Amino acid sequence: MMRENQPLADRLRPTELLQIVGQQHLVGENKPLWLMLQNQTIHSMVFWGPPGTGKTTLARIISQAMQAQLINLSAVLSGVKDIRDAIKQAEQALPQRTVLFVDEIHRFNKSQQDAFLPHLESGLITLIGATTENPSFALNNALLSRLKVYILKSLDETDLLRLLQQSLQAIDAPLEMSKEQQMTLIRAADGDGRKLLGLLEILLDYASDGVVQDADIELVTSGQTRRFDKGGDEFYEQISALHKCVRSSNPDAALYWLARMLDGGCDPNYIARRILRMATEDIGNADPRALNICLHAWQGYERLGSPEGELLLAQAVSYLACCAKSNAVYSAFKLAQQDVQQRGTLPVPMHLRNAPTPLMKQSGYGADYQYDHEVAGGIAFDQTGFPDKMGEQLYYQPTNNGLEQKIAEKLNYIRTERMKSKQNTRKKS
Repeated sequence: MMRENQPLADRLRPTELLQIVGQQHLVGENKPLWLMLQNQTIHSMVFWGPPGTGKTTLARIISQAMQAQLINLSAVLSGVKDIRDAIKQAEQALPQRTVLFVDEIHRFNKSQQDAFLPHLESGLITLIGATTENPSFALNNALLSRLKVYILKSLDETDLLRLLQQSLQAIDAPLEMSKEQQMTLIRAADGDGRKLLGLLEILLDYASDGVVQDADIELVTSGQTRRFDKGGDEFYEQISALHKCVRSSNPDAALYWLARMLDGGCDPNYIARRILRMATEDIGNADPRALNICLHAWQGYERLGSPEGELLLAQAVSYLACCAKSNAVYSAFKLAQQDVQQRGTLPVPMHLRNAPTPLMKQSGYGADYQYDHEVAGGIAFDQTGFPDKMGEQLYYQPTNNGLEQKIAEKLNYIRTERMKSKQNTRKKS
């Protein structure tokens, strides 16, 4: 039944699987949801995917096909009391099956999620959750273990074109749109079917006599941003893509992800912090200039601001992607941290301790310490640097990339001489 001022997306919502646009990996013939309805079986599940991909629609279709009572909750607005009320409705509806649909289920806290568990175990309700966040992180393990996760995908241009053309045929006031105008609207929707229908609905108000002008499309689509949910999956997926493309020496792809993040509204200062981390984690001593370039880019951005300062970040990202790579320092520090955690608080060797007072000198602090600058060659090879119980350890293994090739040669020489000195000391003793 249509309501007055009912949004276009709701008026055109599919009522059966065959009408669903996209998600053919789930709703196509012999696919999981198709088979579930064919066999008239149902289980608790969670739909994970971007906005506007059909999560709510699928829940409605499933409950209707199973002739079940559908109760809708929004985790944004609901609490434990609402869950209790829904359970009472489910008990009153017996023997009819109840499907409890929870939108944005990741917003429920642990106690709210736990409230579903006994009723899932008893079979009183079938839970269908919808989330844009990774269920592995957003849902409790106890609840997640009872749900089948179905991943929904963003609608591609072919899907959106089909949705747009179907909608143009279905609305009471059809619009005349050129192919180019349709594609502009589709690109502005950015994989979101609901957003596409929302833009179409606004366009109905702009277009006169059913003929769409380019100026109408410009008015409707101006200011639309690409999908970028700060703090959500989309956010972390894109920064991960940027980091990994820098690591794999792909400046073109790295610049693309940088542009995507900036276009989506990511704080450039956050990106600056992350590329500073990349300079030390993935490049390190292979090219120490990378660290200075990233610091200067960040400082330059703070002085210029957006959009001019964004070019500095692009320069830093492209440099990081192109220069020699090494994670040797990163790996070495991890090994050192591991030893610290596993070996406990070992005492500093006496020869490495400072002795600023006579009492400390009398106690042996600093005894037998060799001041390297006064030793021939500038290095006291027989002087140890680790706690006595550990013995000398090897953490840092320079690569043969960039400057680290020279560092490796120097370090190999030093370590070899230390080993010889150690062997000579043993012989003497």
